[in-house]
Amino acid sequence: MDDRQFMEYLKFMQVNEIREKLICEGIAKSVKNKQDKETLLHIARQEQVHYDLFKKLTKQDVRPNMFSVYWYILMGKILGYTFAVKLMEIHLLSHETEKKTRKQLMLEEGNQELFRRHPEFEKLFAEEVEHELKMIQMIDEEKLKYVGSMVLGLNDALVEFSGSLAGWSFAMQSNRMITLAGLITGISATLSMASSEYLSAKNEGREDALKSSGYTGIAYLFTVVALLLPYILLPDHQFLSALIIMLAIVILIIAGFNYYISVARNEKFSTKFREMILVSLSVAGVSFLIGLLVKKILGIDI
Repeated sequence: MDDRQFMEYLKFMQVNEIREKLICEGIAKSVKNKQDKETLLHIARQEQVHYDLFKKLTKQDVRPNMFSVYWYILMGKILGYTFAVKLMEIHLLSHETEKKTRKQLMLEEGNQELFRRHPEFEKLFAEEVEHELKMIQMIDEEKLKYVGSMVLGLNDALVEFSGSLAGWSFAMQSNRMITLAGLITGISATLSMASSEYLSAKNEGREDALKSSGYTGIAYLFTVVALLLPYILLPDHQFLSALIIMLAIVILIIAGFNYYISVARNEKFSTKFREMILVSLSVAGVSFLIGLLVKKILGIDI
């Protein structure tokens, strides 16, 4: 790595440090949990220390892409600060792909060159990175305590409701009729699911029974509305198109939620994603066939 490439690496790292500092400070402003707020501010102070170290070598100030900073802050408000901070770290440190990106190669070569030219940085950075990762693991966001309840609501809605919609698609062959049946069933199932979770949590002696049931109900209702949208928006006779779009939405919800969990809780994405896809689509397929058979056997023509 020549002097020009080395300076490019130093500036890249310097920009990243000030970017992460601004993100952590911005996210911390809206965090109510005092311990988590202090953890985020502590990480921000560490990033400032790193920035100052790189500044001594580059001898200049740098500015990050503020759109990226605001994007992570917004993500922290919507999806939770645990997800935003961990995703921020993953994007810098990830080496999971077999084909490494130019950025990843530059980081590896730059680190080696930095430690060769300035050996004192190696121990300092190893300790700081380890400490920072420990600090991130200490973040205890309330939302993540109820992930189990959200998984319960999503799983039930995706499996049961997508199966029902698939069955109704051929049994009724009318988007208006399917929407009517879906709204009645979906709202009833949401209330039933939330109340069941409440009673279950209450019987376990948990003080957060109401919150737990709330997260379960919200996850279920969100899924119901999302899956019904194609039937609501498309013309009455396009039930097959609505069915295909509904199944695509099922896959997107499963992918999105599992990605969120994999980042926020450091869990493997692929295994759970495959399991949920297999179960949901299998039930939908069986229900679709049942709807077709029932319609033929009973000779009902709606």
